[in-house]
Amino acid sequence: MKISTTQIERRFEISSSLAGLIDGSFEIGNLLVIVFVSYFGSKLHRPKLIGIGCFLMGTGSILMALPHFFMGYYRYSKETNIDPSENSASNLPNCLSNQMLSLNRTPPEIVERGCVKESGSYMWMYVFMGNMLRGIGETPIVPLGLSYMDDFAKEGYSSLYLGILNAIAMIGPIIGFTLGSLFSKMYVDIGSVDLSTVRITPNDSRWVGAWWLNFLVSGLFSIISSIPFFFLPQTPNKPQKERKASLSLPVLETNDGKSQTANLTSRGKNITKNVTGFFRSFKSILTNPLYVVFVLLTVLQISSYIGGFTYVFKYVEQEYGQPSSKTNVLLGIVTLPIFASGMFLGGYIIKKFKLNPIGIAKFSFFTAVMSLFFYLLYFFILCENKSVAGLTMTYDGNNPVTSHRDVPLSYCNSDCNCDESQWEPVCGNNGITYISPCLAGCKSSSGNKKSIVFHNCSCLEVTGLQNRNYSAHLGECPRSDACITKFYFFVAIQVLNLFFSALGGTSYFMLMVKIVQPELKSLALGFHSMVIRALGGILAPIYFGALIDTTCMKWSSNSCGTRGSCRIYNSTLFSKVYLGLSSVLRVSSLVLYIILIYAMKKKFQEKDTNASENGSVMDEANLESLNNNKHFVPSAGADSETHY
Repeated sequence: MKISTTQIERRFEISSSLAGLIDGSFEIGNLLVIVFVSYFGSKLHRPKLIGIGCFLMGTGSILMALPHFFMGYYRYSKETNIDPSENSASNLPNCLSNQMLSLNRTPPEIVERGCVKESGSYMWMYVFMGNMLRGIGETPIVPLGLSYMDDFAKEGYSSLYLGILNAIAMIGPIIGFTLGSLFSKMYVDIGSVDLSTVRITPNDSRWVGAWWLNFLVSGLFSIISSIPFFFLPQTPNKPQKERKASLSLPVLETNDGKSQTANLTSRGKNITKNVTGFFRSFKSILTNPLYVVFVLLTVLQISSYIGGFTYVFKYVEQEYGQPSSKTNVLLGIVTLPIFASGMFLGGYIIKKFKLNPIGIAKFSFFTAVMSLFFYLLYFFILCENKSVAGLTMTYDGNNPVTSHRDVPLSYCNSDCNCDESQWEPVCGNNGITYISPCLAGCKSSSGNKKSIVFHNCSCLEVTGLQNRNYSAHLGECPRSDACITKFYFFVAIQVLNLFFSALGGTSYFMLMVKIVQPELKSLALGFHSMVIRALGGILAPIYFGALIDTTCMKWSSNSCGTRGSCRIYNSTLFSKVYLGLSSVLRVSSLVLYIILIYAMKKKFQEKDTNASENGSVMDEANLESLNNNKHFVPSAGADSETHY
């Protein structure tokens, strides 16, 4: 889903905040049933519930892919107002032909009739509902799976098993990133259109890959993976015969009518008792100050992780000019094994050194501090803002502008009658990107499709080129070599950042089960997941996306004239918003970490003091009892030993 967020945003012509809401619909579905599944699910057949959940996840994934088959072909050149049936480069407007093209635009009444049909953005509701169904299906997997493992693991092995589980689970994202990278290189309408007529490349901000293949493949994987869970036992620590006997016993009792009535009455009382016990248990964890502080700090910390990871591909694309296909490979193949190693090592360290709850909290705090340290290094490897005439610079390319809004035309293109809402970027040989060939003042062109070159571009003349070759080619100008080098530094720092984040990942679970009563750990895990998903999984992508939208310099527009997705961002402002918000959340969580450790020390010291006082009282009582009975003589017939 994270890989496909930007693709979905472009395909359905929606903003980043709405794409964030679609991404968060997974958590909405999970939120609807998480607490009840966590509490009542532990009393049912947990493996079968997990199997049903996997099947629902697969069904939801396939539902998400369906809009692709109901929508028309993707039109990446709406803004040019040319024949929508053709995306060839020969239709691109330049300074001389733009007036002629403007006369051939589709009449407004036809546009108005067709805009609703063409605007497939409402189809994103299917993606929203499918993702919500995936969230409902995922609900039993984590809380029931972890409690199932913890209940039947040998003493002291839970942390090790949890580390192994999290490490093995990384195989899935690695496959997902690899396939996502492959599919993002494929054009969205692959198999339906002649790819030789497509003039944009994966480096273009309008490119949409085959996002729907991601969900078809993952949906089939989920359905297949659900099968083994239906064959796992409910209580694996019991022999097979004993399990069959315990299951057949209620059936034998129901042969008697009175027994049936008694059983129904007993079940009714048990249901009432379970509901009452649920609210009593719920109150118990909410009045536990250590648990409440722990939930708050993890909300802040995980919100930073979720918001950052949701838009990391967009960030890399805008800041370093790298396509998502390349980013998927590097972040998936390189960093995820490191992340898995950190998860495993974190569980091993806790088991090896037999850390107590305070030790686990300090270890988690240390990993969070180190992760923040490496995260702050991102601020030192930012690239310069993109040079885009009409957005970050004047159209003559000689002076920067303070705002991208209403940049006046220059004498080099003021007579061209250009459509300023158009987005058909070209890169001049002066290293400056122009919004369209027309706004670059180009007079002629040569070549076709992706290799078209525009010549005699008057706005390039005024920048003082020495070779007097005033030409431009399709697409935005690439980033400099120095910026690309910084991208590889970004990947290296990302590895270290993720390693320390993963190193403390196992401690979350271990710390949570240590600060609540043993019988409440399933409910504590479920409520914690609910809060994380509500305030982190749902809200974080939305407010991250809303702030990112404020950095957009050029929005697309569909045939209805409404705003679509963002074509280009102010990369400097984007970086400050993206990195700054995540840093603030992390620093706030560290403050709560300090409070938690202090409160835990105080609480456990009081327990030790009370235990020592109770031990002294018991010792005095035992000594007095011994003194009162030291002259006891055994009666006749008693054992010859002296009894006190």
